[in-house]
Amino acid sequence: MTDIKNKVQGIDPNSKAQNIDNLIKDTNNIYHSLSIITRRAEQLCVAIKQELHGKLDEFAINSETIEEIQENKEQIEISKFYEKLPNPTIIATKEFMDGRLEYRKRERDNL
Repeated sequence: MTDIKNKVQGIDPNSKAQNIDNLIKDTNNIYHSLSIITRRAEQLCVAIKQELHGKLDEFAINSETIEEIQENKEQIEISKFYEKLPNPTIIATKEFMDGRLEYRKRERDNL
């Protein structure tokens, strides 16, 4: 994930009811649509987590004792920003509804 700010700009962080007809217009199957959204949300969750840890590690201070724990204002600000982000499921649903997800249906193997 290159820049999460651009990806979530304009997305309402609150969940809203979705019209099922809009969810199934491409797949004709609600379960298939939800599976696609779920897989994308899992990808986003991992990417956001890696990005957050990468940014927090830039400001990490390693100390030898537990008593030397210090608050780092940059880490706190970064954490607050990521807490305010929309849930990965909301982002994935928006991407799916806007037609920005590419997916393909796997053919079942005959056993």
